[in-house]
Amino acid sequence: MPRTDAVLRDPRLEAAVARLGPEPVKAAVRRAQQQARHGTLPPEEVADTAVALLPSTACGLRPVINATGVLLHTNLGRAPLSAAARRAVLDAAGPTDVELDLPTGVRARRGRSALDALRARVPSAAAAHVVNNGAAALALAATALATGREIVISRGEMVEIGDGFRLPDLLVSTGARLREVGTTNRTGVEDYADAIGPDTAFVLKVHPSNFRITGFTRAAGTRELAALGVPVVVDIGSGLLAPHPLLPAEPAAETQLRAGASLVTASGDKLLGGPQCGLLLGDEDLVRALARHPLARALRVDKLTLAALEATLTGPATPTAEALTADPRDLMRRAEHLAAPLSAAGVDVRAVTSTATVGGGGAPGVTLPSAALSLPEPYASVLRTGPVPVVGRLEAGRCLLDLRAVAPEDDARLAEAVRSATAVAATEEAAAAAVAAAAVEG
Repeated sequence: MPRTDAVLRDPRLEAAVARLGPEPVKAAVRRAQQQARHGTLPPEEVADTAVALLPSTACGLRPVINATGVLLHTNLGRAPLSAAARRAVLDAAGPTDVELDLPTGVRARRGRSALDALRARVPSAAAAHVVNNGAAALALAATALATGREIVISRGEMVEIGDGFRLPDLLVSTGARLREVGTTNRTGVEDYADAIGPDTAFVLKVHPSNFRITGFTRAAGTRELAALGVPVVVDIGSGLLAPHPLLPAEPAAETQLRAGASLVTASGDKLLGGPQCGLLLGDEDLVRALARHPLARALRVDKLTLAALEATLTGPATPTAEALTADPRDLMRRAEHLAAPLSAAGVDVRAVTSTATVGGGGAPGVTLPSAALSLPEPYASVLRTGPVPVVGRLEAGRCLLDLRAVAPEDDARLAEAVRSATAVAATEEAAAAAVAAAAVEG
């Protein structure tokens, strides 16, 4: 049995210590040595096996290929950052001038270039501020403007924002009181007008971004509400800054501000395609008051988020934007190009049409024509747990790998993952068939 210190002198493992730290490397060596002690591994292969067992990164998060057909998958971290944003994060990882004016050497406004870039993308916003997520943006507005006062909101917009968190609970936790008006399906401007009084801090309009109510419905528009004489805060949720032709029903920050909204809140890691953050856009005095509130310090974003946000705003099209506008014909050509050699190698695979969605609490009900690789069901779990995790979806007893959210440069890795999974998937499929046959005989 090779000694641990001798194995660690392998140049590959020495390099891994510099990349990952000593503990993950030692753990991989111990696992390989354990296999050798049990007789399942020749002692001379301990170093090679330890190298193979090394994690790819120094943290527990594993990069995956999103083949679910959901562009903004919350469980997969929502929007993938663009190459420009990733580079910006690396550049900002060391010391930066995040709060320093280099020419004068004095303290400067934090994240000034990112905020300027945000205002440039939303011309109707007189000011902008950024916090750590969309819920924080709304919580800051409620805390700064409505503690001990009333927020008027439609009953049809008292939504749950995910993982059991509910908007009413969030707002009440800030010390504000909610004045509910209208009904689940119908709330008119007169309902808001009747509720407004001396204790009204603002009217809140929330976009129901992850569901739709259809049929006998009515909702007051931002322009109608702005005429009531109190501030109107609009939570658009999905982070769309300007109208998009593919998403006509999705509210945009620029449109809401032009309609008279005093403040718009949104998320940065959804349709904007940037890092997780909360955006506040609107009236200059209002935004300044929020930015100077004591809670703003607790909710502020770090320099890495500011760097990624600015690069998202000023750089090339994001992966989210490219996935949203991908041509279904190109997606099918990619699927056929991937399926042909895999099929020739004996894989049960075919290129099929598919349907993708936006996800991430945006554009409910909107579907996007797409294309996918169709594989036997056992591939789903095998691909998820492979060296390069691929997350697809199950549909009609098949594992679909939808290509709309898969970057073209990941096609080769996707194909290799399918090849690697074929032997394991075939074994599991045969075992499942044997169990089914035994059950029938029994």
